[in-house]
Amino acid sequence: MSKAKYTVTAALPYANGPLHLGHVAGVYLPADIFVRFLRMNNHDVAFICGSDEHGAAITLRAKKEGISPQEIVDKYNEQIGKSFRDFDISFDIFHRTSSPIHHETAQDFFKVLHAKGKLTEETSEQYYDEEYSQFLADRYITGECPKCQNPSAYGDQCEKCGSDLSPTELINPTSTLSGKTPILRETSHWYLPMNRHEDWLREWIKEGKLDGVQQHDPKLWRNQVNGQCMSWIDGGLHSRAMTRDLDWGVKVPLPNSEGKVLYVWLDAPIGYISATKQWALDNNKDWKDYWTGDRKLIHFIGKDNIVFHAIIFPILLRDHGDLILPDNVPAYEFLNLEGDKFSTSRNWAVWLHEYMESYPEKSDELKYVLTSIAPESKDSEFTWKEFQTRINSELADILGNFVNRAMVLTQKYYQGIVPEKGELTEEDQRVLKEMNAIPDRIAKLVYAYKLRDAQAEAMNLARLGNKYLAETEPWKLVKTDVERVKTIMNIALQITANLSIVLQPFLPATAKKLSEFLNFNTTDWTNAGGDDLLKPGQMTSIPSILFTKIEDELVAFEVAKLTKTDENVSAFEPQKEVINFEDFGKMDIRLGTILSAEKVEKADKLVKLLVDTGIDKRTIVSGIAEHYSPEEIVGKTVSVLMNLAPRKIKGIESQGMILMAENEEGKLSFMTPEKGFSAGGTIC
Repeated sequence: MSKAKYTVTAALPYANGPLHLGHVAGVYLPADIFVRFLRMNNHDVAFICGSDEHGAAITLRAKKEGISPQEIVDKYNEQIGKSFRDFDISFDIFHRTSSPIHHETAQDFFKVLHAKGKLTEETSEQYYDEEYSQFLADRYITGECPKCQNPSAYGDQCEKCGSDLSPTELINPTSTLSGKTPILRETSHWYLPMNRHEDWLREWIKEGKLDGVQQHDPKLWRNQVNGQCMSWIDGGLHSRAMTRDLDWGVKVPLPNSEGKVLYVWLDAPIGYISATKQWALDNNKDWKDYWTGDRKLIHFIGKDNIVFHAIIFPILLRDHGDLILPDNVPAYEFLNLEGDKFSTSRNWAVWLHEYMESYPEKSDELKYVLTSIAPESKDSEFTWKEFQTRINSELADILGNFVNRAMVLTQKYYQGIVPEKGELTEEDQRVLKEMNAIPDRIAKLVYAYKLRDAQAEAMNLARLGNKYLAETEPWKLVKTDVERVKTIMNIALQITANLSIVLQPFLPATAKKLSEFLNFNTTDWTNAGGDDLLKPGQMTSIPSILFTKIEDELVAFEVAKLTKTDENVSAFEPQKEVINFEDFGKMDIRLGTILSAEKVEKADKLVKLLVDTGIDKRTIVSGIAEHYSPEEIVGKTVSVLMNLAPRKIKGIESQGMILMAENEEGKLSFMTPEKGFSAGGTIC
C-alpha cells in the first residue's frame, strides 16, 4: 500500500514585526512536529512557508518607521527567517511574496480566474482620503467597532472581539493617513462572488465530499473550524473584493487597472504555490506534483485565519481548476501570556528571537512547554512559572533522570557496553509490551492532529522507564543478583533507544543527544517499539546532563522584563498622528448632564442616553453598558463631543459621543468635571 503524499503549509507570517511565542505555539511548532513525523514514516512531504510582504499593514509599519515598504519586508523577512532557523523549524523552503516568481504566479492565477469568468467587476463606494488623494485600504481606516464598541477597530477586523468587518460598518471612521474623516467615493474592483459556492462548500466541509466523492475525513476537522465556516455559510456568503487601491503589492494584470493591486488574501495564499515553485526549481522537481493529483494539502494556521483557508482559498483553488483542496485545516486557538493577551504595542510578549539569543541551548525546552500547553481546542496560557515547573519536574526529573540513570549505571557496571538480556520476568514482559504499544498510540494521535497528546505519550515512555528502574532498583540488586541486573539494564537501554526515536518530532535536539549517547541512530519510525534495537556488546558513550533546572531567578527576571515600563514601553496605545490647532478647534466638546438612560435591546454593550447639553436635549448611544448600569449614571455630568455627524446604531440615531477614559485593563470611566460646572460649559 502506497504512503499518502502531503503538502504542508504554515501560515505566512506578516513581514512587519518579529515572531512571539503565540505565533510559534499556534502555527509553526505544531506544523514542524507533524512534518518531522511524516518524514520519519517515509511520506512524500513538502513543508512550505514564507513571509507575507504585501498589504496595508506593511505600508503602515513602513510609515511608522519612516522607511520604504521594501526596507520593512527585507528587515523582517531576514529576522523571521533567522528565528525559524535558530529554533530549528524544518521548512523545505521559507520564501517571500515580494519575489518575482510570486508576482508572476499570483498574476497568472488572477488572469486564469478572470478568463474563466470567475470574477465580477463591480463599482462601489469606498472611503477616500481627500487630503492624501487616495482610496483607503481596510487597514488605513479605524473607528468604533459596531459589535463591541472598541474605538480602535480596523476596517477589516476588530482585534478586540475578533469580528470580521467592512470599513463602512465602522462607527466614526478615521483615516490613519490624515486623521480626518474620509469620504465615500466610487471605485471599481474585481470581486469573488462567494455566494455561488455555498452548496458545494457546505457538503465539502460538513461531509468531506466534493461532487459526491469523499475527499477528506470531516471527523478530523476541529470543531472551531467547522463551526466558524458553517456560521459564515449559513449566514450567507457575499461577494468579496479581490483587488485594492494601493501602490504596494502585486499589480492587477489587466488593462486600465493602474493603482490597483491584488487583495492580500488572494495574494498571500498563492504564496504557498509560488514558494513550492521556487523550491521545485531549486531541487529539480515539478511543482505540480505538490498541488495536483492524489495528495493531501494541510494548512496549519491560527483561528483568525480560518475562513481565508477553509472558505476563500478553497473557492479560488476550485475556480482555478485542477488544484487540490485542503485535506485539513488544523487551526489553533490563541496563546495568552501571564494572564493577558499578547500585545506588540504594549510589548507584552516573549519574542522568539530574544529567547533564542538568551537561551540558545534551550530550544527543546521551549518546544516541550509550548506543545504541552498548545491551544488546540481552546485558548491557553504561557507563564514563566509553568515553564520552570514543566522543565524541572518533567524534562529534568522524569526524562533526564531516567536517561542519566540508565547511561551512568551502564558505564559503572559494564564500562558502557550493552549487557545481554537473560530470562524475562512478568514485570519485564509487561514493560516491554507497553514500550511496544506507545509508538502506535503516538502515530494515531499525530495523524489525528492531536500533537499535545502525542507528546504526552512520548513522555509516558520516559515515565515507564523511570518507574521500572525505581521499582527494580538495580543499584541495590547488583550486590545480590548480577545476572538479573543485566536484563534490567538491557531493557532500560532499549527504552532509551526507543526514546531517541519517538522524541525526534517533538524534541529533535534531545533525540540527537540520546542517539549520540547510545551510538545508535535511526530516523525510521517503524523501528520504534523494538526491544532489540541495541545489540549486546554494543558500546555506548559517557552521557552529559540532558536538562539543567530552571532557577527562580530566571523566572523573576523574565517576568520583570514583561512588567518593566519606561518611555519606550507603555501599557497604552501609542500617540496618534500629530494634528494642528485648527483640526482641534473644529471639535465642539461641552459638558452635558445625563437625564435618562436605558439599555438598547439585543445589544449587551449599548445604552441609550438622553443628555442635556445646555443648548438642547439629545439622544446619544454609548457602549458603556458593561461598565455602568443605567441607574447609576443618571444625573452625571459628562463630556460630550457635540458636532460628530449623527449615525444610526441599532436603529437609533446617535447625536454625539460621550468621551470616556480607559485604563490598561480596558475599564472605562467618565471624565467628570469638578463641582460647580454645569451642562453647556465648553471644554477647551
